[in-house]
Amino acid sequence: MNRKIFLIILIIFSFIVPSFTHAETTEKPLRIAFVRDGYVWIKINNKETKITKVRSVYLNAPQWSYDGSYLMYEKEIPTGPTASYPTRSEIWIYNLKTKKEQKIFNDGNNPKWSPTKNIIAFQDSGVLNVSDFKNFYNVALGVDDYNWFPNGQGFIASSAASLNPDGWTNPVLYKITLPNDLKKIPGLTNHVKQFFVVPKTLTKGNTSIPSINARSFQFSPDQKWISFIVNPTASWSMDSDMLCIISSDGKVFEVQDEIILNLDDPKWAQTKNILGYIAGGGRLVFGYKNKKMKITEMPAFTSTNLTPPKYAELAFTWCDDSSIVVSRVKESEWSNDEKKRPKPSLNRINLHDHKQLKITSPPTGKGDYNPIYSKSTNKITWLRKGELDVIGNLWISNLDGKNAKVLIKNVSSYSIFNR
Repeated sequence: MNRKIFLIILIIFSFIVPSFTHAETTEKPLRIAFVRDGYVWIKINNKETKITKVRSVYLNAPQWSYDGSYLMYEKEIPTGPTASYPTRSEIWIYNLKTKKEQKIFNDGNNPKWSPTKNIIAFQDSGVLNVSDFKNFYNVALGVDDYNWFPNGQGFIASSAASLNPDGWTNPVLYKITLPNDLKKIPGLTNHVKQFFVVPKTLTKGNTSIPSINARSFQFSPDQKWISFIVNPTASWSMDSDMLCIISSDGKVFEVQDEIILNLDDPKWAQTKNILGYIAGGGRLVFGYKNKKMKITEMPAFTSTNLTPPKYAELAFTWCDDSSIVVSRVKESEWSNDEKKRPKPSLNRINLHDHKQLKITSPPTGKGDYNPIYSKSTNKITWLRKGELDVIGNLWISNLDGKNAKVLIKNVSSYSIFNR
């Protein structure tokens, strides 16, 4: 009798234990890096920790390494009255295991983590470099912008057009390969191959721009397509830029739509070849209008406008392949009085049926900006602040806007580890 009872208990226990084990392995804590009061902080398991020791100006939100074991950030450092430029940019990393900071480079910019290893690429006066934290290596010259290949074995890069006596040259795209051993980089040109010459003029509808710079390279989930932005001259680029898509073999090139800077860059869906972007030319001081959330599905180049009439979009984040959260305002003319300008709220868009749900209602004078989807919690985060405020509170809620609450106070920028 005792043996039968023991066997019954053992069978029941064998069913219960796997469920507990599965729960432990699938739960992931929310990991946020943010800037507050001139310092970089992290919040993990609901505990806030200040990780930098010296108050500084940080140029962008901290970047998580691919495995979440490091953070990278850029510090703006004054250079003094005799220098050619008033500031320079130092690149630093923080090891979450050892809890130590390390300066990577004194005067670098545009740093980006490898998607597969804990190494960093960055630029210095047009030179593309990589660093393994012990040494840095020159990779290529004359680089205007770049991004890693998804496999971490090289880069897609661009050179800018230059002005000659007979006019502007063309921007050119290149593919740059990296050896597994960085010490074996074969010079500065042997591993560089020209990929595509961007036409001198790009046209969409009734708008044409000269091609000067190519930037913001993003790969589709299956790596068969690359989106990027072509800019005209500096002031012109505030009003009109062109979103382009090119196949990874360079055989198909399309000018997709007109966009502007200072809104969210285009982003691909998580697993499907669907590109999301905010379309429309004209800087915001011409009015909060003509900024539409669009998606383009590849390889058909089929585009869909998701923004209802009389509204404009400022930012967006993918939640999954079939839903997007946008930061949206009512269309209006520009007002020099900041109080009269519209403030955004968050709206969730279902791509299957195009149903849209307003999920936040900020108080008067505040807006909901910079939405970022948190994969580990399946929730949406955003900054609530005044339009001209540098600092706001970081909020979090369910995807339908329920259970909204302040997560972190007094934040100027933030990033979430989303792997």
